[in-house]
Amino acid sequence: QVQLVESGGGLVQAGDSLRLSCAASGRTSSSYGMGWFRQAPGKGREFVAAIVWSGGSPNYADSVKGRFTISRDYAKKTVYLQMDSLKPEDTAVYYCAAGSPMLTPALGSVGYWGQGTQVTVSS
Repeated sequence: QVQLVESGGGLVQAGDSLRLSCAASGRTSSSYGMGWFRQAPGKGREFVAAIVWSGGSPNYADSVKGRFTISRDYAKKTVYLQMDSLKPEDTAVYYCAAGSPMLTPALGSVGYWGQGTQVTVSS
């Protein structure tokens, strides 16, 4: 089992920045992929970004490329999502996710979910 706990959500204005954190515990290993999905009101859950514990190039949704940056600290078992130039359409509940051997934009690649953290961007 893998437990994921998110933090860092909140209410910001358009153009502001926010950093989300996801602390992983349990049976984590370097072979896991970690990442973020989000779900806006009335919409389905969508892929945001992913990275592998062991390194390599991260993967981003087109809608966040150039604005969001995913990173990880394996020693702390923590994954971060730095969100810059936030837009009202980024408003959603953000979920940390883990999957082996990696996360893809497909929901089926996710083995574990966090409880979610709300991000609200006002215009």
